Formats: sequence, structure tokens, C-alpha cells
Amino acid sequence: MERNRLVEHRGLFVGRWWSVVLRGLAAIAFGVLAAVWPHKTLAVLMTLFGLYALLHGILSVAAAIGTPGDRSGRWLLAIEGFVGVAAGVITLRTPSVTAMVLIFFVWLWAIITGTLRIVEAIRLRKVLPGEIWLALSGVVTVIFGVMLMLRPVVGLIGVAWLIAAYALLLGLLEILLGVELRSMRGHPLPAGA
Repeated sequence: MERNRLVEHRGLFVGRWWSVVLRGLAAIAFGVLAAVWPHKTLAVLMTLFGLYALLHGILSVAAAIGTPGDRSGRWLLAIEGFVGVAAGVITLRTPSVTAMVLIFFVWLWAIITGTLRIVEAIRLRKVLPGEIWLALSGVVTVIFGVMLMLRPVVGLIGVAWLIAAYALLLGLLEILLGVELRSMRGHPLPAGA
């Protein structure tokens, strides 16, 4: 029974490889914009983050509900998606808040999302050979969140550069995971799964 769930969950990731690549491209676009405009106002940085979190959340929810079959293994991806949508909506609806509130939104989102990715990678380690990219994206996201939490007052330009570096690295890891997932279409489960 558990093996069947893992097989179904593997199919979810492999079948939705394109949404992982799109999330990676969105992260890279967000990182480039944050790097190009580090001196822009807080409202621009918040809008960029809000749009990225919203798009990431929508793509995650779409991947979680878009494949027919057993839905029991999709809750982590769905939670990640709903957290992203909520963070995006809250951020976009409050464009005039202070830098500390922006940092709070970003680090809270990063800690939750990163932890969910790590848990997902651990759950899928026997059936998803590309789980290393998922785990690394979770670790990078948690480290990013912890860095923001421990050093919240680094200045707006410092925060913009940190966010840009994180988004570019996360985007690369997402694209690598998506490419790995695409190459697995039609392949059987690894031995011992």
C-alpha cells in the first residue's frame, strides 16, 4: 500500500516536470529583477516578491491537483502552494509596510517552504532519483530564511542582493529537478523502492 502511494507520488512529480521548470524560471526572473533593481523602493521589492510567491504557489497547487489518481501523497506540495499563494496575496495587498515586515514575510515563507521540500525529498528518496535537487532547494531555502531571521537589518540593498542570490540559486535547482523529472518519464522505479 505504501509503495503504491510512493509510486503515485512519483508520478505526480514526473508528470508535472514542466511546472517545476516554470517555477525555476520564475525564480530566476525574480532574482534577475531583484539584482538589477536593488536600489529601487521597498514597494517594488515587495511587489516582485509577492508576484513570485503567488506564481510559485499557483504552480505548486496546480501540480498537486493536476494529475488524476490517489491524492494522499500530494498534501505537502499543496501546503507549499497554499503558503506561497497566501504570502503573495498578503504581500501584494500591503505594499506600504516597512522593511521589517517584508523580511518577516520572506523568512516565514522560506522556512515553511524549505522544510516542506526537505520532507518531500525524504519521503521520495527511494522512488525519485532526482530528489537531491528537491532536497537541496529545501536546504537552500531554509538557510536563506535563517539568514534573514538572524540578520534582519542589513539594509534594503543588502536584502535585495541576498534575495537575488537566493532566487537565482533556487531557480537553477528547480530547473535541474525539472530536467531530471522529464528524463524519468516512462522509466520504472529504481531497484529497492
